Amino acid sequence: MRCELLAIAVALALVGCEKKADKPAAPPPPAAPTVAADGTRSIPINVNDEGFDPAKITARPGEKLELVFTRRTKSACGAQVKVADGPVKELAIGEPVTIAITAPPSGQIAFACGMDMMTGVVVVN
Repeated sequence: MRCELLAIAVALALVGCEKKADKPAAPPPPAAPTVAADGTRSIPINVNDEGFDPAKITARPGEKLELVFTRRTKSACGAQVKVADGPVKELAIGEPVTIAITAPPSGQIAFACGMDMMTGVVVVN
């Protein structure tokens, strides 16, 4: 009886020590926007498997913005970003890339991944 209990205890201990399947950690939520002394608003944007987070940003006419893109995915779709008619910028995983823009009097400023599959927008109102 003692041997059976010991065998069960050892089996349970081994099952408890079994390595769990590696599951990628969820990307952290984007940090809250900040405003610099000159009034420029810095907006963190995560680039993950689902797209841009946040994908919609509101701005005031003439407002200066810094869009800070941080790639959180290994997907090739998230490897680049383009804002409006600007140049394509490379995004290394975990390295923030800042793109400065000024909101127009009205309308929208689009941004997208290099493949145009993930999209986002700055809406001016």
